[in-house]
Amino acid sequence: MAEFRVPKVEQGHAKIRSVPIAVTPEGFWCCPSPVIFQKTLKSHNLQNKPKPPASPQNTSTQKKQSPQNDKRTAPTPSRARVLSDDQKALSSDAVSLNTTMVVERPAKPNNDNSRRKVAIEFGDPGTSDLKVVLFGKQGFSVKMSVHRSVLVESSSFFAEQLSRNQSPLSCLEIGDCDDVEIYVETVGLMYCKEMKQRLIKQNVARVLRLLKVAELLGFQTCIHSCLEYLEAVPWVGEEEEEKVVSSVRHLKSDNLRVNPVLKRVASDASRPPNDTLTHIMELVLKSNEEKGRREMKTLVLRLLRENNNLLSDVNSAEICNKNIYNSCQSCLNSLLNLFKQAAEPGFVDTSMESKGPVAKQISLEADNLLWLLDILADRQAAEEFALMWATQVELATLHSKLPTVSRHLISCITARLFVGIGKGEMLPSKDTRQLLLQTWFQPLIDDYFWLQHSCRSFDRKVVEEGIGRTILTLPLEDQQSILMAWLGCFLKAGDNCPNLQKAFEVWWRRTFLRSYVEQQEEDLLQVGEASSTMPST
Repeated sequence: MAEFRVPKVEQGHAKIRSVPIAVTPEGFWCCPSPVIFQKTLKSHNLQNKPKPPASPQNTSTQKKQSPQNDKRTAPTPSRARVLSDDQKALSSDAVSLNTTMVVERPAKPNNDNSRRKVAIEFGDPGTSDLKVVLFGKQGFSVKMSVHRSVLVESSSFFAEQLSRNQSPLSCLEIGDCDDVEIYVETVGLMYCKEMKQRLIKQNVARVLRLLKVAELLGFQTCIHSCLEYLEAVPWVGEEEEEKVVSSVRHLKSDNLRVNPVLKRVASDASRPPNDTLTHIMELVLKSNEEKGRREMKTLVLRLLRENNNLLSDVNSAEICNKNIYNSCQSCLNSLLNLFKQAAEPGFVDTSMESKGPVAKQISLEADNLLWLLDILADRQAAEEFALMWATQVELATLHSKLPTVSRHLISCITARLFVGIGKGEMLPSKDTRQLLLQTWFQPLIDDYFWLQHSCRSFDRKVVEEGIGRTILTLPLEDQQSILMAWLGCFLKAGDNCPNLQKAFEVWWRRTFLRSYVEQQEEDLLQVGEASSTMPST
């Protein structure tokens, strides 16, 4: 390949700037500052901006001033300040080596030279024995004076490229580089002995770029160092985590330290996820610390709702639901024992030290059941819970023997079931719906006053709509029976009773204003009479 040559520039039309580069004792740069490329591209963009046509007067003025400008060789104060800022970014033990940046005058577009408008040189041509030329896609090129032995020892890519020809190459050109800046830095890292100290100053995004180029070059030492960095550094946010995982996953092999990085997001443990979820739920259900339990219930419920595909496997879902129902049964058994204890004669007259823990535990178990019901409803698996609750006849019988202040939270479970049925979140059978209303509707009415004034999460309109819709799913005779019983309570209690007037109106129209069966018979009769009176053709 031909050696890279910087295109000739006519005198008086090019801006030449010296850029300080940190170099090693061997006379080579190491980890050039990104400022170099950023300023180069900025200068390139400014050069390519279209300039408005100058007036003849301005042109003549510029011609007169140009000889004076050509004589100015000393740097301006602003340029000196730029050099000072760049030097601050370099390591204290590095010496400075001036490299030349040449910006061509954007005059005539010439096939290959039109895209090489900016050229940067790195390294010391006097001590190097190889030149690597990179052509970036953004319209600039980079020439690196390097040492053949260093590249061959560090990179399998360079070792393969340089071994193809029998005669040693003096220049190797690489075109269409996606990330020239990182490419140059990666080659510079081949001269570093303590690569970890260089990477520790970088961020995750830049190390991922280095990892990508190192993989292309077959630079194993750099790949190992990048993986060690990614394994130790925190990842900020889900987006950065996904970028790290996607970049590292395809590198997985036996001779690379990929597993430690991926272990942050994947486990080798054989314990299935549903067992872990069950254990989490058990810890939450058994907690007696009110604030922590409440916050974790909210968090776990939200996470389950956000991840609807969690445990999407049929077998795993069935196992998980079975474990949840086991927890429900355990809570119900505990609740029944507490009700029996609170319903014993003379319990009301005992001291608060004896009644307090029982009332607190009843509230805790009711809250646990509500939480489990919400989880099952989100998983569309609450029908069995509705049947389980509807069959708690003994618990409903003991309900009336307890003070309202201790028992009213139990009715929140009934209200939640009615809301779920009314919204179509659960579809229990007709017998289950009938039994649920038969067992728990009256206890709900008895506690309605306390529910309105003691439960912040209680939404009267939503609950009343759910009760009404549940009643209207039953046969018309059952609707009449339940609504007539409700009417007697409502006329006595008023606002202390659920307001089911909307459901009552629907039942009224179905009963008195229109009979669907009779209307259907009349329609069939009219169709038959019309067909018999039609003349035959």
